Amino acid sequence: MSHADLLRNWFAEVWENGNTDVIDQYFAPETMAQGLIPEMQVGADDFEDLVTAFRHVLGDIKVELPKILEDGDWVSAIVHLKTTRADNGAPLQATGSVIARVRDNRVVEVYNQFDFISLFEQLGQFPKDTLPVCMTGQRLDWA
Repeated sequence: MSHADLLRNWFAEVWENGNTDVIDQYFAPETMAQGLIPEMQVGADDFEDLVTAFRHVLGDIKVELPKILEDGDWVSAIVHLKTTRADNGAPLQATGSVIARVRDNRVVEVYNQFDFISLFEQLGQFPKDTLPVCMTGQRLDWA
């Protein structure tokens, strides 16, 4: 299996289908994902909780990988998430990227970036225009 296919299958099985039982097939036991949660690495065991939490607030998830690059043991991709809000069905989308090193058809090192601000704005958990407001030096109003 190519590294690109491994990445495609990971997103399809785990994120789109919610099949957390297969996480260990894609992640080596010692692998810690970086970048998803600041100041915290996410291991294979943590992904079950992470996927479950997101699938609780989101409707059906579709992940597209419009650009994938392979270079030796490494694979990287642009990630487009398309889904809906679980509470009202409103469509939402967000983007990110992933860079992973693969050995023996499992991810052994991975770095992520994801636009959580946009996602949480669309879910109604962050105020509209959070990023532009923060860039002006203003504080968010949580009242």
